[in-house]
Amino acid sequence: ERGGLCRLRGRGETRRRGRRRRGRGAMSFEGLLAASTTALCARGKGILAADESPGTLGKRLKNTPELAHLENVEETRRSYREILVTSDTGASFSGMILHEETLKQETKAGGKRFVDCLQERGILPGIKVDTGLCPLSDASPDETQTKGLDTLAERCDVYREQGARFAKWRAALKVDQTAFPTEACIRTNANQLAR
Repeated sequence: ERGGLCRLRGRGETRRRGRRRRGRGAMSFEGLLAASTTALCARGKGILAADESPGTLGKRLKNTPELAHLENVEETRRSYREILVTSDTGASFSGMILHEETLKQETKAGGKRFVDCLQERGILPGIKVDTGLCPLSDASPDETQTKGLDTLAERCDVYREQGARFAKWRAALKVDQTAFPTEACIRTNANQLAR
């Protein structure tokens, strides 16, 4: 930062004293963050995690007798998810975490984006931003760390343009009575969460 101005990451915008310059009527970053936080923390509402990967959703279909005959292809997953995003759940949920595939999907009739369907019901669309888990190290292959920090900023810019208003990042720690989690696993995952 020089002379009170700093460049916002990759956007070519400038700000002075923490405030982004923007067009008339646009909300500041801080204002958007506050509005999203207030909406997500609405009394009596929760956040629905509907961020199953295509593989996990395929297992869910296979393990549900009424749905086991369905093939795990994008159109089947889109139809399944359309039920979630078009049902009257606004009174129960303040947010819904989506998978990247879902963020880009639309209703079959009318071609309305799923994120727009959610927002019309007062539900903020969110996105799972990690890209999976991998072994912590060769020394501790039974423990995991989360992947995706290397491309997180770029992906978040795209997700925001696609309509996501909040994000989920996960850390999975194995816990037992003897050796897990190790100090290295706790530190690695805490560091990733902090970044």
